[in-house]
Amino acid sequence: MHFELNKTAVTVYCEVQRRLLPMLREDFGLVGAKPGCEIGRCGACMVWLDGEPVNSCLVMAWQLEGRSVTTIEATAVDPASTPVRDALARCGAVQCGYCSAGMVMTMTYLHTRIPRPDAAEAGELMCGNLCRCTGYGGLSRAVAELF
Repeated sequence: MHFELNKTAVTVYCEVQRRLLPMLREDFGLVGAKPGCEIGRCGACMVWLDGEPVNSCLVMAWQLEGRSVTTIEATAVDPASTPVRDALARCGAVQCGYCSAGMVMTMTYLHTRIPRPDAAEAGELMCGNLCRCTGYGGLSRAVAELF
């Protein structure tokens, strides 16, 4: 498979049914996307595929050919994510940190690409990201602050 990973062209030789999440973690050492539910419900493994948020546990290798994948490792150093990371820190939305990468990926996407969703819409759009620490108070405050 030939695809772009964090703005770098890469080639991977693997079975077509291999999933993106283990590929990122095992082949590229990019461990920011976390295995959570591994059925696409929790958002801990969120990445951007061609600029759109997807759960990497559901993306198969055959779907990557010629596409672009962006992980938290690239997003975390992108100035576009600074307001999101700052809001999460200010609002006490970072607890154990397991869900944080997925939250940052989704919130940065919303903050930079969706024109002015109100807090209710933003909250609804965040429903694919779960926090097992039940840190939703801080997350809700951060979403409200951003939107």
